[in-house]
Amino acid sequence: MRIGTISDLHIDRSKDYYPQDFEYILAQEITHLNLDLLLIAGDVSNHYLQTMQFVQNVKRHSKVEVLFIPGNHDYWKKDQEEKSSYEIFEYYKAQPESIIASPYIVNEDWAIVGHSGWYDYSFADQNKFSMERLERRKYYGSTWLDKEHIDWGKSDLEMSRLAAESVKNDLEQVKDKNIILMTHIVTNRKFAVPMPHRIFDYFNAFIGTSDFDKFYEAYPIKYSIMGHVHFRNIIEESGIQYICPCLGYQREWRTTDLATEIKNTIQVIEI
Repeated sequence: MRIGTISDLHIDRSKDYYPQDFEYILAQEITHLNLDLLLIAGDVSNHYLQTMQFVQNVKRHSKVEVLFIPGNHDYWKKDQEEKSSYEIFEYYKAQPESIIASPYIVNEDWAIVGHSGWYDYSFADQNKFSMERLERRKYYGSTWLDKEHIDWGKSDLEMSRLAAESVKNDLEQVKDKNIILMTHIVTNRKFAVPMPHRIFDYFNAFIGTSDFDKFYEAYPIKYSIMGHVHFRNIIEESGIQYICPCLGYQREWRTTDLATEIKNTIQVIEI
């Protein structure tokens, strides 16, 4: 079975391509790679309706199963919108393409568990910044924009713990199988921006979580898919392959061609 992985498409942030271009090019690449399944690890767009429309359109165009978990941008909302952040979360959970609190059984040997996850500030320079300072989510004149667009009504640390609890429940359901774990938030420190760094000594706080660390020792996780950092990298540790297949913003691409960038971003798992 061939499983494609990609994240951080940000289809509403390109200056040269429309969301429909992302749909058709991604669907074409799915066909070209002869994939049986596509996993999208979040940050499709800045609006929940556009995000789900994209996921469903790619599924329809490619005629291949597409599974998805939202990233932080997918939870963003405008002030005038009626839905709260939790209502947007519940909307995603109810979609058939979402695997939050709904492990996907691939076959008798493999299962996929997924959740957005949330950051717990542990990737920042803890010696340099207090927890109170990190909670401000402002540094060097820049604001971490989730502060303005998402309001969970809970602290980031509590959201990280809640995400971990949900994932643990899902892992328990499929612990007799090999597991592919998909999150948006980073769960391996090697994917954070290397420190010391003038800016990311602080902003790494909002990149990853340590609340998932124990899962990699307790459960048969073979692959860990994540996004959020806009890096493209693969790391193997203790028999686990950590994959970060981020397309990223257009200004971060290595070429100006969307088809080339998608081709170079997708990573394929064969099981």
